[in-house]
Amino acid sequence: MAAAIALGERGRGRTAPNPHVGCLVVKDGAVLGRGWTQPGGRPHAEQVALDAAGPEARGATLYTTLEPCAHQSRRGPTCADLIVKAGIGRVVAALIDPDARTFGGGVRRLREAGIQVKVGTRKREAERSLAGFLARVTLGRPYITLKLAMSLDGKIALPSGESKWITGEDARAHVHLERARADMILVGRGTYLADRPQLDVRLPGLEERSPRRALLTRGAAVDGWTRIGDPDEVFGLADVNDLLVEGGSGAASAFLAADLVDRMLIYRAPVLIGEGKSSVGYIGLDRIADAHHRWRLADTRPLGIDRLEVYERVR
Repeated sequence: MAAAIALGERGRGRTAPNPHVGCLVVKDGAVLGRGWTQPGGRPHAEQVALDAAGPEARGATLYTTLEPCAHQSRRGPTCADLIVKAGIGRVVAALIDPDARTFGGGVRRLREAGIQVKVGTRKREAERSLAGFLARVTLGRPYITLKLAMSLDGKIALPSGESKWITGEDARAHVHLERARADMILVGRGTYLADRPQLDVRLPGLEERSPRRALLTRGAAVDGWTRIGDPDEVFGLADVNDLLVEGGSGAASAFLAADLVDRMLIYRAPVLIGEGKSSVGYIGLDRIADAHHRWRLADTRPLGIDRLEVYERVR
């Protein structure tokens, strides 16, 4: 299942509104087929893996990060029916699909066909991988990651506004990787006017995975950008699983105040700025006690001279 989750990650940022599922077909300790959801959401991971396995799939075990779909679509057959047709003997799924069109129907279809089904293997890891799809289906909005690059004392710019570059090349490369994993990237109007950011992916081999761009503004729309007038408008993004909020302080504060941030990426540089622009402003907290127990440290790692801290919202 760990391998299936890793395969699914290859499709992140390219399959919305479909989930980026990973799948393996295994028999007698040998992998017969691998698959992940393809760009645009089709074909599904299970179909890719079954096609690779061919006739050898009969009697094999299929590992998938999400319950095989069971609802009819004009874009292709259901994965549950494909699995039955292939003669798979056992299915191991990490998660039940929360989409009401399937929600347990895939498991039921497989069991009715005499296929053994186990659900829940590496559930937590799969939930983290598919957090964008799960948030969109259950909450009606994307999974939102906030990126902040700051000094040791929490500043993102000098008093003059200069901010390039607080962090080093390794940290900036990691940001581009995060961009490649997002469906949409958002900045505030102030950042747009000050920096005219391209918000593209400039990692060799991943240039075509630049996400769509969004601008948080109460003003006019900008050509080629999605206008979002208020953080709550993310509930209207029906085709976005993962949204990356990249700046600046105003946009960060707005999303934090609305309690819409699910994950924070803090790139901390070993520099002190002193007087300067803070990473965030007022976010609706009036007591220190209210600030505690809201964030959980999920990961930390060095990135060259800088350090990345990943925090997840405790809900």
